Order: sequence, then structure tokens, then C-alpha cells
Amino acid sequence: MPRNIWRGAISFGLVTVPISVASATEDHSIRFHQYHLEDMGRVRVRKYCEIEDREIDQGEIGKGYQLTKEQVIPISDEELRDLPLPTAKAIEIVAFVPLDSVDPLKIGEGYYLSPSGQVAAKPYKLLRMALARSSKVAVAKYAWSGRERLGLLRVREDAIVLHAMRWPDEIRSPEELLPPPVELSDEEIDGALALMDSMTREDLEGEEFQDTYTEALEQIIEAKREDREPPKLQEPESKPGQIVDLMAALNESVQKARASRGEDADVHETPKKKTAAKPTKKQPAKKATVKKTTAKKSSGHRSKSA
Repeated sequence: MPRNIWRGAISFGLVTVPISVASATEDHSIRFHQYHLEDMGRVRVRKYCEIEDREIDQGEIGKGYQLTKEQVIPISDEELRDLPLPTAKAIEIVAFVPLDSVDPLKIGEGYYLSPSGQVAAKPYKLLRMALARSSKVAVAKYAWSGRERLGLLRVREDAIVLHAMRWPDEIRSPEELLPPPVELSDEEIDGALALMDSMTREDLEGEEFQDTYTEALEQIIEAKREDREPPKLQEPESKPGQIVDLMAALNESVQKARASRGEDADVHETPKKKTAAKPTKKQPAKKATVKKTTAKKSSGHRSKSA
């Protein structure tokens, strides 16, 4: 049972839904500590006061904002908790929008919202069913951990989920990272679509979606605990290199993807068939005179070189 990390309410117009907030995710990563290599003694960070030049405990530590080099404004946890904001004690819904209108870059970690007490059961179910039937998500504002945030409320199974969101000015523009302009043929685009089609699946279940990094770390730790040689890295079948023939790489990728799914790996010429079909549609018009056969052959040559 995940522990509650916040208690408050969802404000939905004049409707108030008392809720408790719990994390919707778990982190199964392996954690490392720092050790002195000479004697494997644990390395720890101790907190010192610069003025008194002594170590202090957590009870002596508070928050402060450095206004100038000499002046610090102390801010207590009570002052943060009692901020004069309606979002300090409630998740205030401000709008409803289609989910596809929200840039995924803005969506962060998720939290389950559960009704707090029997009195909250009915308004909680009301909001959940309204969100489900509308096929929309709610955009809300709330204040946690010393700052006001945007949030996205959506339905997952029978629960309401809150996703933290970033403010618009927190999203960087990709303009400086874009590649220079290049030309792509229809054949290359069709090849990419064929590769996507061969890699399409209905869900994210299977060994491809397991954390192999953590599994490899566990194998190394277990081997060293038993004084065995850690497992060696398996060399990949093909090493990544410079792409010389984009279409050849796409066709080979389609072949490998279909073979890995147990499909016929030989049917990977779909993009070429699509491009070859385009000139055949124009053949009736080109048969008007016999004299145009030369132009017809040259146009077919150009489509192959594309």
C-alpha cells in the first residue's frame, strides 16, 4: 500500500472532493553508495555551518532565499504551507481539454488520487465518470513543495490520476537542434512506414519491455558475491555505422523485424512495389502515340533513380 504524500481536495466548480495523494509509480533501480577504495569505508556527506565552522544536525537546518551576498531571507515550512493561494490546499480544476491537445513534453510523474472518507465517494465517482464520458482531461493548478504547478487529471481504470505538468515557459524550443534541410523520396518514406508497420503491436507486454540493465547489474552483484567471474558483454550481431544506402537499411530492418515476429521475412519489398505502381496508372495516357515510347522509358528510369 503506497503511503499518502499529500491530503487536500479537488475543487471542481462548487463541488469539493476530499482526496489523498499517493505515488502511482515505483522505482526498482539498484542504488549505489560511495566507498573509500583503499579500505571500503563508507563515504558520507556531513553538513557544516560556514559561520560557526561546525557540523549541525537536521533540526538546525531551515530554508532561505539569498537576496544579496550578505542578506538571506528565511522562509519556514509553515509559511510555505499557509501561502495565500487557493491552490495551497486544493487541486483547482481550471479547464477541460482533449488529451491530444496536451504536448507530452509537459506531462510529468503520476499520482493516484483516492477519495478521503465516505463523504467523498460520490463526488469522486461523479468526476471520474464525467471525465470518462467526455473523453477529455482536466487541467488543474495546485501548490506542492514550495511552488505552484499545473496538473492533468485523467481516468485510469477506476481511479483518477494526477500528472504533474510543466509550465509553457519551461519547455525549450528544439529549433537550434534541428538538422539542415534534406530531400526524401516517396520510396524512402514508404520504407519507413513499412518498418513501422512491421514493428507495430497491440500492447507493451513482453521481454522487450523489461529492465535488462537492472537484471545485468543483479547478475554482476551476485557473481561478485560468490567470487565468480562477472558475465561478459555479448557483442551485437551488427555494429552501428554510417548509413550508406537508406533504402537498403530500411528493407533489412523490415526483414529482421518480421523474422523476429515469426512472419515471412522475404516480403520486404513493399515500398518498391508501391513506387512501381505509380507509373502504371499513367500508362493509358502515354499510349496515345507510339512516338512517346522513348519518353516513357526515360521517365521510368528517373523513378528508379529516385
